[in-house]
Amino acid sequence: MVSIREAIVVEGRYDKNTLLQIVDATILETNGFGIMNDKNLLALLRKVAKARGLIVFTDSDGAGFVIRNFLKSAIDPQYLKHAYIPDVPGKERRKAAPGKEGKLGVEGMPPEVLLEALRRAGATMGGETAALRNAITKQDMMELGLSGGVNAAQKRKELVKRLDLPEHLSANALLQALNALYSLEELRRMMKEI
Repeated sequence: MVSIREAIVVEGRYDKNTLLQIVDATILETNGFGIMNDKNLLALLRKVAKARGLIVFTDSDGAGFVIRNFLKSAIDPQYLKHAYIPDVPGKERRKAAPGKEGKLGVEGMPPEVLLEALRRAGATMGGETAALRNAITKQDMMELGLSGGVNAAQKRKELVKRLDLPEHLSANALLQALNALYSLEELRRMMKEI
């Protein structure tokens, strides 16, 4: 598994699942074209991009380029890197028929192609990993009252509001966002203030 410092943004969960098998990185989803109407998700992507950099890794079809171009115009380009997969005809195993353009997406690419695309994009490989940064764990979330407790949902809501994150983040999505943006020590300090 290759660690990557930057966060990676992909179109959907199948792309995310494929990448999680080969890289140790924060991977966020645009929910396809959903990003274009989700101001909170876009705000989160901007915040993550500024904090650690963001690699845009969309499919090589027309829809992927529409999403990529939207992100190019919505996020400061100094924080963006772009990974591109080659045009390969075919269909993903889970699909009954190929996509509209008949090309494989991120989820259908072999691991070596995905890693090479990330290298070409300038990904910081082998850099800072969550473990080295004293990652925030589910246990930490429980100890801080953000998970499993009586008022956990309310505390998460207050934290999300304070950090200006999307209000509908699940506990797991919040954990991922926190690990992309803050250290455990920073989270502990914030929780003392709430």
